[in-house]
Amino acid sequence: MIWNEAIECMRRDEMRKLQEMRFKRTVERVYHNCEPYRKRMQEAGIAPDDFRGIDDVAKLPFTSKKDLRDYYPFRLLSVPMSEIVRLQASSGTTGKPIVVGYTRRDLGIWSEVGARCFTAYGLGKQDVVQVSYGYGLFTGGLGAHCAVETIGGAVLPMSSGNTEKQIMLMHDFGAVGLACTPSYALYLADAMKDSGIPREEFKLKVGAFGAEPWTEAMRRELQEKLGIKAYDLYGLTEIIGPGVGHECACQNGTHLCEDHFYPEIVDPTTGEPLPAGQTGELVFSTISKEGMPLLRFRTRDLTSLNYEPCLCGRTSVRMNRILGRCDDMLIIRGVNVFPSQLEAVICEIDELEPHYFIVVDRVNNLDTFEVQVEVKAEFYSDEMNRMLDLRRRIIHRLQSVIGLSPDVKLVEPRSIERSQGKAKRVLDKRKFN
Repeated sequence: MIWNEAIECMRRDEMRKLQEMRFKRTVERVYHNCEPYRKRMQEAGIAPDDFRGIDDVAKLPFTSKKDLRDYYPFRLLSVPMSEIVRLQASSGTTGKPIVVGYTRRDLGIWSEVGARCFTAYGLGKQDVVQVSYGYGLFTGGLGAHCAVETIGGAVLPMSSGNTEKQIMLMHDFGAVGLACTPSYALYLADAMKDSGIPREEFKLKVGAFGAEPWTEAMRRELQEKLGIKAYDLYGLTEIIGPGVGHECACQNGTHLCEDHFYPEIVDPTTGEPLPAGQTGELVFSTISKEGMPLLRFRTRDLTSLNYEPCLCGRTSVRMNRILGRCDDMLIIRGVNVFPSQLEAVICEIDELEPHYFIVVDRVNNLDTFEVQVEVKAEFYSDEMNRMLDLRRRIIHRLQSVIGLSPDVKLVEPRSIERSQGKAKRVLDKRKFN
């Protein structure tokens, strides 16, 4: 299913022309209407006329999350405050939030790209979709909400929490789609099992999961426990919110809405552009936003891009699965470790639930590395030999994948704290020492 065939199936040369036209307008907009960008470009000796097309993208300055905090709350707006009709903010837990302002046209774009996502998942106007992303300043809830309304579906605006009611209404209202974080979807799967309602009485078929990294192993776990097809819903508050990209039925990469969000891959250390197909840091420029357009925003997500047409018929560039974030990477005893690597191993071991917690510390100038893993109820035992054997197998498998042997701690079922929003998987105590 395709929502906007003219754009989603556009020839690559036509897409480039559209991107260049929109990009030029955006460069002019931020130069003339946003003092921090104008100052940054003048310092680099760049004027709007110096940007002639996509080949000149590397001339433009990067934007980082730090810039959004430094110019808090409204100094990166490119329109008067009178034209801003909505304000949203990041879900950050420390310091000032990252604020994003939307014009009425921006909200229309957001709804349209969101509609592309939910249509690609096979949802339509006949479907009830339960939105269990958080509402409020976080973009997840309202972003998914407006997308479902745009395709004509019926929104069940649950937000997160109140799990018993989530399950009751999912069942009673016949929700076909579920939109939330993958970690909260796992939490709901346990609650559905505990509810005593047979799974076949639920009409759930589609999951739109995002807001945190998740692996193929996690996808299989979600699909098995919920009896659904689980799709990636990609977005960033800074760029627009959920709707920046989506999977299709082929599930062979995340299609990016590149007519609105121009993607690049750069070396995360040097910032130099990398050739197509190479893995590096994903960078976006918003080329159609009015309220707060951003030039070359560094997402910190590590991935690669595939420009080959998809079997679904879409020609839009596809983002391969995110390997992790530059700032999520742990350096333990000189080895680079991503939580997603551990998650993939944990999900492939039958005796374990897909819930884990990593604790890193430094004792006597040596890094310590503990991984707490939750054993399924049917395998949790008082028999020491069985537990020791399971622990040895986990350590061996993790060592073969990440090159380190962590201290694996087997914990009882449901003893690791569940998240109703973004999962908290890591405690790095070295930051506080």
